[in-house]
Amino acid sequence: MVRLRLSSTIVVVFLMIQTGFLLFMYARHSSFMPQSEEKPSRVHILILSSWRSGSSFVGQLFSQHPDVFYLMEPAWHVWVTMYQNSAKVLHMAVRDLVRSVFKCDMSVFDAYMPWKRNLSDLFQWAVSRALCSAPACDSFQRTDITNEMACKTLCGKYPFSKVEEACKTYSHIVLKEVRFFDLTVLYPLLTDLSLNLKIIHLVRDPRAVAKSREQSVKALARDNGIVLSTNGTKVEDSKYKVMKEICRSHVQIYETATQKPPRFLKDRYLMIRFEDLVQDPLSEIRDMYKFADLRLTPKLESWIYNITHGQGPGKKKEAFKITSRDAVNVSQAWRNILSFQKIKKVQEVCKGAINMLGYKLLDSEKEQKDLSLDLVLPRRRNQFSWSSFNPKN
Repeated sequence: MVRLRLSSTIVVVFLMIQTGFLLFMYARHSSFMPQSEEKPSRVHILILSSWRSGSSFVGQLFSQHPDVFYLMEPAWHVWVTMYQNSAKVLHMAVRDLVRSVFKCDMSVFDAYMPWKRNLSDLFQWAVSRALCSAPACDSFQRTDITNEMACKTLCGKYPFSKVEEACKTYSHIVLKEVRFFDLTVLYPLLTDLSLNLKIIHLVRDPRAVAKSREQSVKALARDNGIVLSTNGTKVEDSKYKVMKEICRSHVQIYETATQKPPRFLKDRYLMIRFEDLVQDPLSEIRDMYKFADLRLTPKLESWIYNITHGQGPGKKKEAFKITSRDAVNVSQAWRNILSFQKIKKVQEVCKGAINMLGYKLLDSEKEQKDLSLDLVLPRRRNQFSWSSFNPKN
């Protein structure tokens, strides 16, 4: 009996030693195996915004960085081709195109440009420094600050294949899009282990957006129709129906990202207000670069200062261009231009967004004209903290 007990004890000890050894070997082996949950080496940034919100300016802050491959609104091609559909219906096609571009698979454009094409066939291609410098174009170096007009003159005839070739040589791929109205549409991209996706959500005071949209009525008419599901009919937004949808989408995106968000959004969402950006450009840009794992160079710092300290608010013909302007002046221009009646209408349709995003409602024309009254409320940086996030919720 004693002998049997002793044998059982030896067997148990042997099994424990064997199990421990196997666990040790597995752990050691696993440390050398590629982990399926490890982030890809390439960083993917989606600048999520709406028309006339300063997103072209923010896009340039990334485009001019020598480590960034940038495209401005590649989903424009989807909307132009399928304009008889609604924005909601087109969400999936837009998302699939964005996924392919993030992976540097530019064959996705075959469906929208089924012809032999050059760089110049891509929407707003010349605002991308990456498409104006090697290997896409030999006229500029990666460290150059490129100019849109010079790029159009020198680089437009290079073959479209250069887009994919260039994309594959960069560590950061940044896309700017204004054609997403629901953050949950992006969940498949945020859970795709082959992507290292982060979202910068750029917002702007809806009253300033409304004023800026008035400078671009004809240019926005087709997009307005898609937003309002008019089956291809162009629409002017005189009744602020599109503004209402834009404001609703900003509220939805912000609430989804900050109120009981899914676990995979942790550290992958950053909201930026345009007004904060123009008030203190370098501080805000450093925050964005840190979020994107980029470093601000002295050359970029000097360029940023120059384009934010120009003269005046910019001309109507420059509505879609990045020129040297007085950025603070630009952010306040709506208060001198919009009538108080229009401001009241915008406040009616966008009240929820104005309150949630941290802007002050105007109660009178006197308040409107009093530029010493700051309508941009202090940022509530502690309103949401990932450290207090409970993944079980």
